[in-house]
Amino acid sequence: MRLLICAGGTGGGVYPAAAVLQAASASKTLPLETLWVGGQGGMEADLVARLGVAYQSIPAAGVHGVSLLRLPGNLWKLFQGWLASRRILREFKPDVLLLTGGYLAVPMAIAARRVPTLLYVPDIEPGLALKTLARFADRIAVTAEDSRAFFQPSAPIVETGYPTRPELAAWERAAALRHLGLSDDSPVLLVFGGSKGARTINRALLSILEDLLARVQVVHISGSLDWEEVQAARQNLPAHLQPRYHAFPYLHEDMGAALASADLVVSRAGASSLGEYPLFGLPAILVPYPYAWRYQKVNAEYLASRGAALLLRDEHMPQQLHALITQLLDDPQKLQAMRAAMRSLALPNPAQKISSLLSELAGEKPISGGEHGRS
Repeated sequence: MRLLICAGGTGGGVYPAAAVLQAASASKTLPLETLWVGGQGGMEADLVARLGVAYQSIPAAGVHGVSLLRLPGNLWKLFQGWLASRRILREFKPDVLLLTGGYLAVPMAIAARRVPTLLYVPDIEPGLALKTLARFADRIAVTAEDSRAFFQPSAPIVETGYPTRPELAAWERAAALRHLGLSDDSPVLLVFGGSKGARTINRALLSILEDLLARVQVVHISGSLDWEEVQAARQNLPAHLQPRYHAFPYLHEDMGAALASADLVVSRAGASSLGEYPLFGLPAILVPYPYAWRYQKVNAEYLASRGAALLLRDEHMPQQLHALITQLLDDPQKLQAMRAAMRSLALPNPAQKISSLLSELAGEKPISGGEHGRS
């Protein structure tokens, strides 16, 4: 099976695509040859390199909500991306496509209209780009059934859950605590803002850090932009509190250890919160990013409505974050109920389900040389 993956931008789409690729590689039901197409300068290039997969990039840009000044340039990039996608398709001749990750996949989807295509929608509400891509897809895999409301009734939707990387599930709490240098005698609070960090979360945490460290250990993944500020804050802590503060600009392979060790997480509400937190049964305080339409807000509301998370508005965070953390730590029964609610949302084997759908799509047409067409 010749699989072309087109995914890029943020971790919410890139990491699930990587998980599906790992599942497809492990299944060995068909010989697998893979090409990953990402964006120019995208964060996905490093991840794909670590997976040992062939990688090419194409130009792409969004058009929704773009100013009139920038719109012509972005449309030109999309046209260039379409030309690059046509060339890649001619050369690679995929049997099936996996698309996710927003506007990057639009030029590829248009160029590959005659190739069987699976679209994966990581967030509860699809963005405009993914709604556009839905019309080109033979199957649409969604994280949760609630996503069905955002598509046409006839859309070929399959609820699969959010694919998580196998290395995440390999971590157990005791080993994770040892790996990160944490003790088992006090709770662990994990704080991060997603693959690119979050300045408002970072600064809200730093303003209450000393008070928090008196009762919890903190694992803080800040992103690179605020890393110098975070390092300075750590150096200014009293000496007896510094060992309780574990700060990192970013975690790759060790992200599973951070999730497995935590008793509570404070984060944005990107798509990964729909898969990684249920995997670990990790209660959450979710702070949706306020400048990205409403996708994160819908994700947070989905988890909060099921008792698995609390929703905190970004502008209220400086005044309310400390109180919410303390409230949950002081109420073990509430925390346990949130943990159980979060774990109940984890669907079994989502990566394997999507991998099987890809195999089915690849088998819907004869695999032969020349043009790859749909019947």
